[in-house]
Amino acid sequence: MQLYIMRHGEAKQFNPQINCQDSELALTEHGKQEAKIMADWFAKMKIKPKQVFVSPYLRAQQTCDLVTADMQTAITTLDFITPLDEAQPIHDFIDGWLTEYISKADKNVTIAEDSLLIISHMPLVSFLVAELTQSNDAPIFATAGVAHIDYDIDKMQGTLQGLVLP
Repeated sequence: MQLYIMRHGEAKQFNPQINCQDSELALTEHGKQEAKIMADWFAKMKIKPKQVFVSPYLRAQQTCDLVTADMQTAITTLDFITPLDEAQPIHDFIDGWLTEYISKADKNVTIAEDSLLIISHMPLVSFLVAELTQSNDAPIFATAGVAHIDYDIDKMQGTLQGLVLP
């Protein structure tokens, strides 16, 4: 299974003088452009995730809308993939989802070629890559950056294949 972990595009800066929660920060025009660039990259690479999990925060939702606009994929909002959530429970969730996905998959489908996309925030995306690859290295993500992990379902861990930036 191919996992793609993506940070949302550039968001407006938090301003405590404006009555706005962190979860309500929208993408900037630059952030929208970053997401569109990554949508083009996914299309060029012919990556069509079977499932997208996305944070409920506005900037992640907007990134998801732009990235998946031309994809036919299932999209699920998860309230436990926000900036300060823990990586271990998400790893457990992914393993559970993959187990269920495999049990329902057509026997003619090659699971190794299927993919899953997660769109969330720093620092979670960084810690999640380290958790999923059992690495001490937690990469720093640029906005709209994507980490590609080749995930071994049997071992429940993966290998970081690289980071792609807009």
